[in-house]
Amino acid sequence: MKNIIERIKDLKLKKNAIILAHSYQNIDVDEVADFVGDSLYLSQKARETNADIIVFAGVYFMAQTAKIISPEKKVLLPNKKAGCLMADMINHDQMVWFKKPYPNVPVVCYINSTASVKAECDICCTSSNALQIVKSLNSPRVLFVPDANLGKWVESKLDGVEVITYEGNCPVHNQVKPQHILNAREKYPNAKILIHPECNPSVSSLGDFVGSTSGILDYVKKSNEKQFVVVTEKGVVDRLKRDYPNKEFILISKNMICESMKLTTLEEILYSLENEVNEITLDEDVRKRSSNCIEAMLKVSK
Repeated sequence: MKNIIERIKDLKLKKNAIILAHSYQNIDVDEVADFVGDSLYLSQKARETNADIIVFAGVYFMAQTAKIISPEKKVLLPNKKAGCLMADMINHDQMVWFKKPYPNVPVVCYINSTASVKAECDICCTSSNALQIVKSLNSPRVLFVPDANLGKWVESKLDGVEVITYEGNCPVHNQVKPQHILNAREKYPNAKILIHPECNPSVSSLGDFVGSTSGILDYVKKSNEKQFVVVTEKGVVDRLKRDYPNKEFILISKNMICESMKLTTLEEILYSLENEVNEITLDEDVRKRSSNCIEAMLKVSK
């Protein structure tokens, strides 16, 4: 494994490449990643980089996003089977159908979606800036796709704003029920419960803190507490255990694993970078229209 890591690092230098890795990835990917974080952070890094090649250790929509905002760069997805069940819940035609009854209502698109869906939206968001994005629209009604849970969580935080949601969700987060949180409270009475807003609002309303991957990491960093129940994907807990060995982290359920996020291996990263395969390509018209959506988000989230 050490040899593979060294070969990847060598290739990065030779090819002026960077590796972006999402926090749900297998933790060994961090050994070669230049930046590790959530979708907003990685989108910002994809736009800022001067690299010629971006290798995205994540899922398809993330690599697409990098290509949308950095069309001149070669973007590689090490495992082309790494998709997103939430993103697959809405396609272009379903997006057009969903917004048709609301011609003057702004459309917010969660980043967990394809380029063809983003192309039909006004502005993009991530879990870390969704509330900020919806606020920035100054509209009493907003369409939100595809994550109903995140959209309704945002609605719960805003007075006088109706968030009309498409009925999509993240199956990993959506499986958590209120009883899981109540059980955790009983078993770990001194623990702080940190919940991702992709969970159902009936679940997130029971947390001590609700926030994105980066928000959860930042909360732990600043907290003097020693025990945390973490209600999001296992990769976050793996990194917290590594970075804060003097604190205790309990994953809410052993089933909090995004299988697609775990598909990428160091071997695949090496092969993809070495041979420059699994390149992301986009129709230019779709890319331009989806770029408007993402750039609008990045402008608000400077």
